[in-house]
Amino acid sequence: MDSLGKFLQTGDWKGEKHVPVIHCPNKVKADEGFELEVSIGDAIKHPNTLEHHIVWIKVFYLEKGGKFPVELANFNFSAHGEAGAFTEPVGLAYVKLNKPGKIYAISYCNIHGLWENSIDIEVE
Repeated sequence: MDSLGKFLQTGDWKGEKHVPVIHCPNKVKADEGFELEVSIGDAIKHPNTLEHHIVWIKVFYLEKGGKFPVELANFNFSAHGEAGAFTEPVGLAYVKLNKPGKIYAISYCNIHGLWENSIDIEVE
């Protein structure tokens, strides 16, 4: 059986312009909100043209020992030069967690497909 996971690409975001970059603290306090930002092209700018662009970024959280991830955020970037308007691939969410786990970000480039990144997050 084929799995969507086989199409997920990854790499070091400092050398690969498609990998989502997750900006948040490594350790947070239980039930205390924090900012979680995701972006593309922090070290190497990704094109943002009608022909080549990031369509969306999705962010998930999987608690340690959990079975299924929870979608935290979904960012769609719809303007890629039409009428001179552009939406840059950056999203910001305010998040509260009460258990440690992993945050995953998946992005979609209209030419180069699906890309992922993840970080562990501690909750005290």
